[in-house]
Amino acid sequence: MITDKQDNALSGATAEAADLFDQAIEMFNIYRGDPVAILDRAVEAAPEFAMAHILKAHLLGLATEPEATKEAKAILGKVKTLRLSDREASHIAALDLLVAGRWTAAAVALDRHNALYPRDIVALQSGHLMDFFRASARDLRDRIARVLPIWSPDMPGYPILLGMHSFGLEETGDYARAEEAGRRAVELQPLDCWAHHAVAHVMEMQGRVEDGIGWMIAREPYWSGDDNFFKVHNWWHRALYHLDLGQTDEVLALYDGPIRQDRSTVAIDLVDASALLWRLNLSGYDVGERWNEVATTWDSHADGRTYPFNDWHAVMAYLGAGRDSDVDRIIATYRNNGGDTSEVAEWARRTSLPLVEGFAAFWRGDYQTATDRLHGARFIANSFGGSHAQRDIIDCTLTEAAVRGGFSKLAEALSNERLALKPHSPVNRSFLSRSRDGAVSSKRAA
Repeated sequence: MITDKQDNALSGATAEAADLFDQAIEMFNIYRGDPVAILDRAVEAAPEFAMAHILKAHLLGLATEPEATKEAKAILGKVKTLRLSDREASHIAALDLLVAGRWTAAAVALDRHNALYPRDIVALQSGHLMDFFRASARDLRDRIARVLPIWSPDMPGYPILLGMHSFGLEETGDYARAEEAGRRAVELQPLDCWAHHAVAHVMEMQGRVEDGIGWMIAREPYWSGDDNFFKVHNWWHRALYHLDLGQTDEVLALYDGPIRQDRSTVAIDLVDASALLWRLNLSGYDVGERWNEVATTWDSHADGRTYPFNDWHAVMAYLGAGRDSDVDRIIATYRNNGGDTSEVAEWARRTSLPLVEGFAAFWRGDYQTATDRLHGARFIANSFGGSHAQRDIIDCTLTEAAVRGGFSKLAEALSNERLALKPHSPVNRSFLSRSRDGAVSSKRAA
């Protein structure tokens, strides 16, 4: 039986197709190149090669884009007609849940899958990304911790596991171990941009902005290549460091350069674009027509049904571009999805709706409504959507709404909360000083 590099059997594979499959896995591991194109070649060489179809379905199902989800469903329909091993059938069961919008059920299915098949790196990485998209900090860490003792440093893919574990450690607040694991991962595989990004997250969470800029600059050749799928997100991380230092010119240069110069239509890149423009606006900078380009690009993704985290970021762009009707469209979709029992629909109703309403209220100057909606909605960790660094935009917007609305006591409390985590942040210090200035002004007025 032909196997992959981790000795998992590959039904329907030929030697040529298996080699292409291994290449595609390595591309997926380090987010470089075009693994889908390589998988298409593998399927052409061996049409009944189940794992080639399955890996492609994973890649498309994880894209959080409507058309990609449809294509993943079509692939699953085809692969079910093939002869499958128990391991491959287990993949299909998890993917069926994923494309149905049942992210947690799919992630748990892969938890159990990897208990049986701990060296299945496709399942490990796909599960890790499911944990990321549903914001499960614990499983980001523990999914990898459960299998690491079964791997050894000489096994192909071992550095990739270290990089994933690093990110899980960071999201659970274990920053020292996270940085150690991430640095070790990039020593073993310098092109592992996920491990690089895990260390960037540590520095962001600890407020080590100068260290973060140095980390990004020193390793730029490894993560910024044209064929790097993750390069925009890493540029976004560098922009966050500059923004925290008040260096808006640097931020705009990065936005107009490597972040949006290629006009990427990929959802995760659009998330970064919307979030960075919103943060610049919070800082008092008018980003002008940049909103329009991002808003237009969101149109093919923001359907109110596929992934609410994307919809919420599309709303930021729609607000900036003055497209209120599209904001209303997404809100209406959420409010009318009561018959949809999928986890995605529940995310939309419970969490994304108050976020969208809160951000819309903030943009329109209704700071009372903004604080009301966002104060509870900010506690979305382990609910859905991205990382702590990405979700911090909620707290920034809430704090700014409290400052602008003259809710000085709330603004001061929120500022103190932020300073407890990042005491040297100029942005956080500004929040505190402005909240106190507002309180003084209110007393004078009284």
